Amino acid sequence: MASLAWLLIPLFAAIGAAIWGSWAARDRTQGDISELAGYARFREVMDKADRTGTKQEAHSGSDAV
Repeated sequence: MASLAWLLIPLFAAIGAAIWGSWAARDRTQGDISELAGYARFREVMDKADRTGTKQEAHSGSDAV
């Protein structure tokens, strides 16, 4: 019976490794697409602000009171 218990430890480790491997290899392209779309919107807004001349002066952190 003790030998059966020792054989179950690698079995559980293999099952855990298979679950982790399938989770790590999942398809995560959806996050990349939404982040790229957000970056495109950001660039459009910055280009629009640049064309209208609404740039503001940059302030350093030492200006804060």
